[in-house]
Formats: sequence, C-alpha cells, structure tokens
Amino acid sequence: MFMKIAEVTATFPPYNAGTGNVCYHNSVELAKLGHDVSVYTGIKSNLKTENSKILSIKYLKPLFSVGNAPFLPQLLALKDYDIVHLHYPFFFGAEFVYLNSILRNSKYVLTYHNDVISDGLFGLFFKIHKHTLMKLILGRAEKIFVTSIDYCKNSFLSELYEKNPDKIVEIPNGVDIEKYNPKNDGSIIRKRLNIEDKKIILFVGALDKPHFFKGVDVLLESFKRICNSNFHLIIVGDGDLKQNYIEKANKLGVNSQVTFAGRVSDEDLPLYYAASDVTVLPSTTMGEAFGLVLVEAMATGKPVIASNLPGVRSVVDDGENGFLVTPGDSESLASKINNLLTDDELCSIFGIAARTKVEEKYNWVNIARDLEDTLVN
Repeated sequence: MFMKIAEVTATFPPYNAGTGNVCYHNSVELAKLGHDVSVYTGIKSNLKTENSKILSIKYLKPLFSVGNAPFLPQLLALKDYDIVHLHYPFFFGAEFVYLNSILRNSKYVLTYHNDVISDGLFGLFFKIHKHTLMKLILGRAEKIFVTSIDYCKNSFLSELYEKNPDKIVEIPNGVDIEKYNPKNDGSIIRKRLNIEDKKIILFVGALDKPHFFKGVDVLLESFKRICNSNFHLIIVGDGDLKQNYIEKANKLGVNSQVTFAGRVSDEDLPLYYAASDVTVLPSTTMGEAFGLVLVEAMATGKPVIASNLPGVRSVVDDGENGFLVTPGDSESLASKINNLLTDDELCSIFGIAARTKVEEKYNWVNIARDLEDTLVN
C-alpha cells in the first residue's frame, strides 16, 4: 500500500545528532520502498524546500530556537498526509503536530528517542512538560516506537507501557552496513593525524549543552588514569562545550595524546571508525537511549565500551562484543579500555561478534520494512 508520509524532526543532517540521522534513514528507506516522503525540520534561515532524488526536505524558519529546538507553528498547516511520523522529543514542534491532529482529525505516530533530563530552569520546564503536554502528545499518538523495550520500561514511558503495552512497538535504530563495514581502510586517518602506530580510542558525538550527558569529562579522566603513551584518543564532534573539554585535556596533561577532530565529513566518518581500535560511549544519564555510534562502530567490526544504561545495554552484549561499565565510573572505564587495547585477540573476537549482530539486527533495510508494516497496518 502506497502512503504519503510526513517525517517531522527538530534536527536533520547536516546537523550531527542521533534523532536527525534516524529520521534521515527512516525517510530514505521508506522512500525506496515506494512511499512519498516529506521531511519537515527547522533551521535559522529563510523557508526553503530542497528536493533530493527521493525526498522532499522542507526547512521551516523558526520564530525562535532554544538549543536545538526550533519553534515551528508552521506545522499546524500539515495536511494531505496519510500519516505523520513525529520524532520526539521536539519541544515547540510536537505541540503543533498534536494540535494539527485535533484540528484536522488526522493521525500521527511517534518515535520516542529519549528522556530529556536537565537541572535548573530547563529541568523545571522539562518536568512540567512531562506531566502536562507530553502526556497529551503521547496519548494521542497511534503508536509509539522505541529503540528497545528495556529503555521503555526504565524511562518516562514506563507508566504508559504498563497501562497499554500494545501501543509500544520496538523499532531499533540502524546503520548502513555497506557504508560502515570492516573493509574500510582507516590508514588515511592515521597518516593524516600522524598516529599510524598508536592504539586508538574513538569517541563520536555532539559536544554541546543539549548533549552534556555524553560523558566526555569521564572519558578524559579515564584516559588520564590509563597513562599509556602508546594510546591516542580521538574525539569527533563539535559544539559549545568543545572548548571546555579542550581545557580539561590540557589541565589533565593529556592534550598531546588527544585529538579534537571537530565535525568530520560524512565521507570521512566511516574511516575514523576503521582507524580506531575501540569506540567508547561513556554516557552518564538516560538522555542516552540507544547509542547509534556504537552500532556504526560495530558494523565496522570494532569492539565497543559503553555505560550500562537501559537501551544502551540492548546494543552491547557485555563480554561478547564489548564491555559495559557503570556510568560515571572513570576507573572502571579505564580498566576496560586497557583490557581491550592490550589484547589484540580479544579485540578481534569482539569485533567479529559485533559485525554479526549488526547484520542480523541493525540493518536499515530490514528496520524500514518493520516500520512500514506498522504504518500500513
């Protein structure tokens, strides 16, 4: 059955964030299956429409933005779609999708990417939103997609899941297994950074305030603990916290062994994974619901180390394709990094198991078919 689908997201490539990347791949794969897909997102520029070969990407000019959340009342005008697929959280956008659904008696489904946790005034806003508008938005959705039931049971969705489990559908995030694969040659990155003979630890993620929970501070502290001149840490990503992390690396005295690569091109990112020996995601809160970078690394045949958080632990099988550590525990993280990087055979075993799991569970093509089945039915 052919469908006309509107994908609504706060962020979208080239902005490097998990939610936008998932929306992109959902949209592309659904379009490949023959559906008419339009993407609605917000940037700080004039309204424009960009048509790719198979997608219509509509950039809406926000009245204002708070962090990466654009205020988009234009979403009230959504019409003539069989279904709207909302990527949530999307403060100042989801509310208009909800109102549009009431006004036009239309349907939407929702992918719940993660809880939003903060302190101060933002924390108060999120708490109020959780107990008011979020309940309305989630309640009206036809279906709610989650990356794992494990995360759902431990998140803000737990109460809803207990009352209406049939409304929740597990649809994991995925990866392009051709783009990210063990055949990629990372030597060009090693040569470029002049670290050809080093053991490389890789972190990939946004370095901004909305992603404070990524745990870069913990990673730097762990790297200091390891104190091995043969190890090198590459941090890929950009944002308003980057300078803070650079200063921390300087203060810890590890700056000569840490490369802040900034935002890398879409073409280069797979090569960074290929150049690495292990990818680390030391997230500290349940703001991390899945960890797409883990799947990208695993697809490249690399072992991973991540925090033992709901959702994340559905990706990493502790002791099989990587290690799980207690969130915020720099000592444990340092120990696991050292264990892997001093045992080439273990790295190889974990890497092979990682690739196998990705091929079976995290292939975007298969995920899109599961998503299509739910949307059509």
